[in-house]
Amino acid sequence: MRILIVVPNQERITGNWVTARRFQQGLERHGHQVTLHGSRLQSDSVFRQKLLSFSPDVTILLHAYHTGKPWLDATEGLDMPCVVVLTGTDVNYGLNDPEQSKVIRRVLHQAAFVLLQNPLLVAELSVSHPELTTNLRELTPGIILGTAAYDLRNKHTLGKEQTLFLCPAGLRAVKGVLKLLEMFDQVAAESSVCHLAFCGPILEESYSKRFLTAIAERPWASYLGSIPPKAMASAMRGADVILNNSQTEGLANALLEAATLGIPILAHNIPGNATVVRHEINGLRYNNETEFIQYALQLLNGERRRQLSRPDPDRYNPDNETAELITILQEATRISCQ
Repeated sequence: MRILIVVPNQERITGNWVTARRFQQGLERHGHQVTLHGSRLQSDSVFRQKLLSFSPDVTILLHAYHTGKPWLDATEGLDMPCVVVLTGTDVNYGLNDPEQSKVIRRVLHQAAFVLLQNPLLVAELSVSHPELTTNLRELTPGIILGTAAYDLRNKHTLGKEQTLFLCPAGLRAVKGVLKLLEMFDQVAAESSVCHLAFCGPILEESYSKRFLTAIAERPWASYLGSIPPKAMASAMRGADVILNNSQTEGLANALLEAATLGIPILAHNIPGNATVVRHEINGLRYNNETEFIQYALQLLNGERRRQLSRPDPDRYNPDNETAELITILQEATRISCQ
């Protein structure tokens, strides 16, 4: 099959691009011809030209709104099958936003299949929008750990004696990094042996400016910039706890990596995180600031962290994800030929 994967035109280290490249690697291993395209929301004649020249048998849209809108514009008058991978933002924000909802609904109705990789979001969508689930499929998630070396503590001069909390997330409001920094004030006030570090691309300029101003005022916190996806596994091994304070998630690649490696996770209790973070098994989930502070203070204790260190290298096998994806794509092409 010739397969086009369309991704929002973001920095190449975002979760969408990490997922797209994983899909690409798996599909190409099975002999399929795959190309990636970063799409802009604005009408883009280059996108239509690429569709016409590559002539894919099927297209995968990663993000129903940010790739779906340009897809609708570029395929006007064309009959091209696609499958859509819904994100947490699509489900928890886009479908409730008047402008985005119209686009998302059109895309989902045109798609051969709608994919979600989080079973809790599948259940949630089935209840909240049953009319959109007639072609909904659950796709088993996979993860590929990068092999590039990255000495997190030495590279960023972080003390080896400190308990290092690491939050891998792009700097934008939905990731809640500014609120996380503020919640950590109480933890830092009660302990001088902890450090909070953030890594990820700047995605929202105004929000990031506020975040960077706030972090500059806190000597116990630092922003490390972006870490290449191939080096994230190595970087995480240098941390004691992985954090996630997102307000909405589909399925965060960073958490899949942490769960695979067995690094304790402290995460906001939302459906996107609850699938990965099994409370009191491989991490802790908090519902509010009080619980966050309580759990963070617990995780300053090495024995407590060891209790939650449960490496699970087989749970997110990328070969299973690829096999399911191929079956879905083949069925989508058969449907389009009928």
